[in-house]
Amino acid sequence: MRLTLEGRRFAVTGASQGIGRAIVHGLVASGARVAALDIDADGLGALEGSEETLPRIPVDLGRREDAHRAIAEAAARLGGLDGIVTAAGGVRGQVGRPLEAVGEADFTAIMDANLMGALWCAQAATPYLKRSQAGRIVTISSGAGLRPSLTGIQAYAAAKHALVGLTRQLALELGPAGITVNSVAPGFVLSNPSTERQWEAFGPERQGQVIEGTHMRRLGTPEDISAAVLFLLSAEASWITGQILSVDGGRA
Repeated sequence: MRLTLEGRRFAVTGASQGIGRAIVHGLVASGARVAALDIDADGLGALEGSEETLPRIPVDLGRREDAHRAIAEAAARLGGLDGIVTAAGGVRGQVGRPLEAVGEADFTAIMDANLMGALWCAQAATPYLKRSQAGRIVTISSGAGLRPSLTGIQAYAAAKHALVGLTRQLALELGPAGITVNSVAPGFVLSNPSTERQWEAFGPERQGQVIEGTHMRRLGTPEDISAAVLFLLSAEASWITGQILSVDGGRA
């Protein structure tokens, strides 16, 4: 089986680095047309491809009006949308702290980045996806949405658990319109400077425990996650919805 997404139109958030960037590259290589969205305008500028072939849209997706504007712009520049991938998220430079030390602004920043941005993008994209022959939404959750987070960050675990719930709820709501909604839940992936700092902070003993607790005895790569996303966007996944696909090398 060779997946092809020739001519299909997708918006990808969190596109400037790591997993989001790998998804953009995978989609382009599979023949899709892609609009890249991210808060990091400089990172978007570093993506390969001309502005005509790869529209770049800087946006803060945690704000509803901005997310709606960006999705509308993506649809206008691509001539419609067949799917979205919400890969924006992360810990926003935060580290694990005791519950007593968590402030409102820090908690809200992570919820906006990981949950609210996905919600607003899905909301904005739905009218376009209903006009598609096979609408697709893929969220990027995390193993932290299925169990406690390795980061120790309360907001991150809460946001990813909520994103899993949102994914399943949207699958129920949008299924009658022919739209599938699924999530890919990565294990630990060295995808950007933030995850690299987290990994270094673990130290050799904790790093060894993570590797030993992974069946495949290695960390994941952004390309591992991209491959799973492309499958869920494809015609071959047309009867898969409401699912959370763990791509984590196996957990002991």
